[in-house]
Amino acid sequence: MISARSARVVAARRLGKRNFRGKERLFLAEGPQAVREAAGHGDTLVELFATAEAAERYADIVGEAHAVGARVHLADEQVIADISTTVTPQGLVGVCRFLDTSFEEILKARPRLVAVLAHVRDPGNAGTVLRCADAAGADAVVLTDASVDLYNPKAVRASVGSLFHLPVAVGVPVEQAVAGLKDAGVRILAADGAGADDLDDELDRGAMGGPTAWVFGNEAWGLPEETRALADAVVRVPIHGKAESLNLATAAAVCLYASARAQRAAGGCRSVTGSQ
Repeated sequence: MISARSARVVAARRLGKRNFRGKERLFLAEGPQAVREAAGHGDTLVELFATAEAAERYADIVGEAHAVGARVHLADEQVIADISTTVTPQGLVGVCRFLDTSFEEILKARPRLVAVLAHVRDPGNAGTVLRCADAAGADAVVLTDASVDLYNPKAVRASVGSLFHLPVAVGVPVEQAVAGLKDAGVRILAADGAGADDLDDELDRGAMGGPTAWVFGNEAWGLPEETRALADAVVRVPIHGKAESLNLATAAAVCLYASARAQRAAGGCRSVTGSQ
């Protein structure tokens, strides 16, 4: 049973802070879902801290951690609570290597659907948009240099494992992201509640079947004018009821799924049977 004073525990606890994550290029993945995904992602999982009860309940995950060469430490509930950033820890906390890829690698893969998070500051929203992008079959996510830390524990939890599923580039200036995607033949759509173009109209015109990147802005004030000006179109999600607006993650899900459907339709850049 590892001690709370162990250097390994102290080092893991420090990963709750961004500066230590950046220095060590390590982050925390908490709970069985995230740890399972990490263990199945090459050599990403470095260490695993587990209570005896969790180690027994999730013996398959512990076995996978051993199989990929991660150091496994049994710990009491207090040690797990000290490392964890959640109110009710689930007994498993993994230490993982950073996963982000370069923006250049994303462009080389000729992406067809990309989510660009520009000025997104809430980690829960960032993780949820990443999850939506994964579910919609997006090829990549880009976080600009004005957005939240991808490895913030709240962002990792909100992604519910999707962080391990698709390429993510971080720290890319929005101008560079847009220019690079345009050069790669990707149409840039800025999502904004006051956009001049309606999402339904874009779909009806058949304008969304090609490679597309959606740019999503800040939760409170959306996208600044200079960012909207970079886009090929500024698109609003229509509000058919009395709601004032949609939150960021909901709007992102609607936009990404609209593109995914259009791309899978006849004439789109994704086929109905072989889109992955």
